Amino acid sequence: MQSITKQLSLFLDVVQQGSFTKAAALHDMDNSLLSKQIKKLEAELGVQLLNRSTRSFSLTSAGEEILEQTQTLLDTLNQIQNIADSYQSEPKGIIRITSSIFFGQEYLQPVISQFMKQYPNVKVTLSLDDKRADIISDHFDVAFRIGKLTESNLIAKKIANTHFAILASEAFLAEHGHPKTPEELIQLPAVIYSNGNVILDQMRLSQQPHGEQFKNYKMQGNYKVSDVRTIIEAVKDGLGYTHIDLFNLNQSITELKLVPLLTRYSLSTMDTGIYAVYPHRKQTLLVSEFIKAVQQYIGTPPKWVEHVPNYKNLYK
Repeated sequence: MQSITKQLSLFLDVVQQGSFTKAAALHDMDNSLLSKQIKKLEAELGVQLLNRSTRSFSLTSAGEEILEQTQTLLDTLNQIQNIADSYQSEPKGIIRITSSIFFGQEYLQPVISQFMKQYPNVKVTLSLDDKRADIISDHFDVAFRIGKLTESNLIAKKIANTHFAILASEAFLAEHGHPKTPEELIQLPAVIYSNGNVILDQMRLSQQPHGEQFKNYKMQGNYKVSDVRTIIEAVKDGLGYTHIDLFNLNQSITELKLVPLLTRYSLSTMDTGIYAVYPHRKQTLLVSEFIKAVQQYIGTPPKWVEHVPNYKNLYK
């Protein structure tokens, strides 16, 4: 039973990853060995699960039905193991984590400090980079992603909602005036996040105050920056306004002397969120407890909402 369960797990990974190569990388095994395990599974079950070609594969009718039941079976076994682990052990071992620089410094490091004190048998490797790492090839156990999910071959758990605001300094508004509409706003200079192929120069606002019809607005500006702390400093210095996710703030906008703009307009999050992403559906107790600790530290609603007074009544 243990052997066929392992083979079913490998079968599910092949389908979810979309290739034998990626599935093999999850388990540090050769493609040929993985292929042999799938063939053994097919022989054991007496049906063909995959139609193979040189570069791709597709599910047979039997494969589609068995895939659905496999997911249910493995999820149930995983839940049983997690329950047992919670009563019998505590987190231990090595956890390899990656995230963007600011999020790691502001929200992961405090959790790691407490986590390692609470569980002295845990070792942590933290890699901070605003360019996304390849979780599988770089052998990370968990990544924290902000934005839209694009990696469909990975498993994701949403840990917080995103919350946006449009901010400018009082000096900037004194010089340029206080915009009353999105059309007026985008005529003014903006400070824009730009890092490699990622340029965040789009805002999605309602066309009327408290409206339900939304429109994308493109910001214009002479200053593009790859670091969020520098963006905040530039906005404080009056170089432009910015459209920013509030998790990038580490203090109140009152202390920063920044003002929220167009607060009567609805501001879309554009289907973004903050996620813990991992390569395999079966989390170890170490990974699941760390994700839980990060989620608890961020809070519900997230602690960064407090940085904008009365935010719950703005941008509605």
